[in-house]
Amino acid sequence: MFAPVIIDIEASGFGPDSYPIEVGAVLANGRRFSRLIKPFPEWQYWSNEAAAMHGISRSLLEQRGHNGHEVAHELNLLLAGQQTYSDCWVVDKPWLDKLFFQAGLPMQFILSPIEALLPDEQIACWDRVKLDVINQLNVKRHRASTDALIIQQTFMASRKLIA
Repeated sequence: MFAPVIIDIEASGFGPDSYPIEVGAVLANGRRFSRLIKPFPEWQYWSNEAAAMHGISRSLLEQRGHNGHEVAHELNLLLAGQQTYSDCWVVDKPWLDKLFFQAGLPMQFILSPIEALLPDEQIACWDRVKLDVINQLNVKRHRASTDALIIQQTFMASRKLIA
């Protein structure tokens, strides 16, 4: 069964000044990728509300985050030429654009909304199937690679359900 490549991003907040602090991906073969991103010096905005949601502190990013240029380069190596998907494209795409712009690298893969792959029947059962997938995976944390896995597994389970 077709398994789309999924990307998910956690960010410093929810507004236009926010920036990516973690990127997670799951490939078609199930391989997972996750990187915390150390903020570039220009990236100062921080939302405590967002931090409470994903559980990533600014000090954790300073201690364990990877250089943004390295993260963008790794994503290009991992995903070059591939079509990738996000369940929240309207914010994930600008955050990825911000990362690649600040890193001074062109993005060598395409990010599209997962909805582009979903017929109406699949959209109709998505939320219910997603809850089932979360329960089956028994995941607790709201982090990028975990969320990417949930999205991919929801896509496959909902596709199977409507087949």
